[in-house]
Amino acid sequence: QVQLVESGGGSVQAGGSLRLSCAASIDIISFNYMSWYRQAPGSQRELVAGITRYGSTNYADSVKGRFTISKDSAENTVYLQMNKLKVEDTAVYYCSVKWERAVTTDYWGQGIQVTVFS
Repeated sequence: QVQLVESGGGSVQAGGSLRLSCAASIDIISFNYMSWYRQAPGSQRELVAGITRYGSTNYADSVKGRFTISKDSAENTVYLQMNKLKVEDTAVYYCSVKWERAVTTDYWGQGIQVTVFS
């Protein structure tokens, strides 16, 4: 069983920055893919950013150039640096990892609120 604990959320004025952290209970080199999703009220959960075991990254168009995903294997943590935040970035953000073994399993954190006010 993998546990993921998110931190770093909160409220920030538009144009500001936040850094989300997701600490995993096991060595993150085990994971094929680590990602951040978000879900705003009344909307579906959407992929924000992802990073592969080898460090390749991908981003939603809406956050390209503003958000950066990274990982620290020594800390077993994946980060999401969010700059130039917009009101529309307001959502609950979830960390997720994909672990491919005999069966591929996705694990999720509990979610953390990010609120951007104008």
